[in-house]
Amino acid sequence: MTKVIITAIGSAGDVHPLLGIGAALAARGHEIVFCSHPPFEAAARRQGFAFRPIGTADEYAAAMANPALWNPRTSFRTLWAVIAPTLLPHFQTLVSLTDDDTILVGTLWAFSARLMQELYRVPLVSVQVSPSTLLSAHAPPTHPRLTIPRGLPLVVKSALLRVIERQVLDKVCGPALNTLRAQLRLKPATRIFGQWLHSTDGVLCLFPEWFARPQPDWPTPHRLSGFPLFNEMGEPAPDPQLDEFLAAGAGERPVVFTPGSTLIDHGRYEDAVRGALRESGLRGVLLTSQAPEPDDAGSSVPSVLLKRRYVPLQTLLPRCRALVHHGGIGTAALAYAAGIAQVVTPFAHDQFDNAQRVVASGCGVRLDGPLHAQALARALKQVLGDPSIATQCGRMRDQLAASPNGCEAAARFIEGFMRGGARVPSRERVPIFAMAASGHGV
Repeated sequence: MTKVIITAIGSAGDVHPLLGIGAALAARGHEIVFCSHPPFEAAARRQGFAFRPIGTADEYAAAMANPALWNPRTSFRTLWAVIAPTLLPHFQTLVSLTDDDTILVGTLWAFSARLMQELYRVPLVSVQVSPSTLLSAHAPPTHPRLTIPRGLPLVVKSALLRVIERQVLDKVCGPALNTLRAQLRLKPATRIFGQWLHSTDGVLCLFPEWFARPQPDWPTPHRLSGFPLFNEMGEPAPDPQLDEFLAAGAGERPVVFTPGSTLIDHGRYEDAVRGALRESGLRGVLLTSQAPEPDDAGSSVPSVLLKRRYVPLQTLLPRCRALVHHGGIGTAALAYAAGIAQVVTPFAHDQFDNAQRVVASGCGVRLDGPLHAQALARALKQVLGDPSIATQCGRMRDQLAASPNGCEAAARFIEGFMRGGARVPSRERVPIFAMAASGHGV
């Protein structure tokens, strides 16, 4: 049995896929230690994992509620300001947990795990939840502010990408990271996102090739596992009102609306949804934190819009006809699996790139904010009235149904690094581990 230490940093869309992969590894007999933000502790422990927090619950809540995190102009710097203070404490946690039969698995921001690999040669699998952070000059990611036109000559795209790396990304992350590297007696890192953060052992990409075709300048070795479709919540609680609403409408299935964990004005968002439903004559289910708890006392079911705080999308989407969402890749994957059209309304981070890939796949349209009722109604009319979109959604559903389980494929890739990997003998690294774990000499 190998100990697998998983570092999952980010929103629910970044963390939940790693819960699924951890569950697949646990089912294969491995010990899982899950390191993430405190709000995900209950979900990790439901899977039987040991849990180690990164930061505090208050810090995470404050970050998610900070408008600057959802503004494309300030999101990157704001996110780094939250992550940077956790680098040394999390590094010390990893040092204390690691033994001679340990493998590390980490998402994009698992810098401390990358330091462990670099300093102590602990095997590491880097995980890319979405393709936007694989900075390719051959296929530059879509970004609201820094998108490199794909039609430019490759040499020009490469030069522009290097400028973005050095003058934007490295300038934000380099000072804090390289201060810690100096304490660990490591040389400064450059091209942090283009090269350094990717494990030299292997990079696991949690999406299929038809969603993002591998590029010549992606890190190697890499493996595309497919979407890790995972429902950690189990069977949903009975909801008679929801069931009645879904069955109503003379067979006209509703549209689902969800902004995900994006910080938005929920009142304005709901107004746009209601206006779009009025204009289009459709019915909808709105998933919002502002929804009241379901009423089991037999109150009347609304005819046009039903609000819920949470409904598992894996069970809801197959009973609906379209999904309007923020552009999280996990949400998009569930829409593909359900075979329904998508209207993607990106706000920040990787959402713009994911939205563009949904459009390229022929399964939806992209609608940039701010969200207005008329534009939303037009977008819904487009995706629901286009037979080619319906046909392509059906093809994607069938293709995913016939594909290997993404969590299982990811688990098999990770297991490949558990046998015969290079490791530093424990007698050589224990003194350094002890020094780092104590906080002295680093």
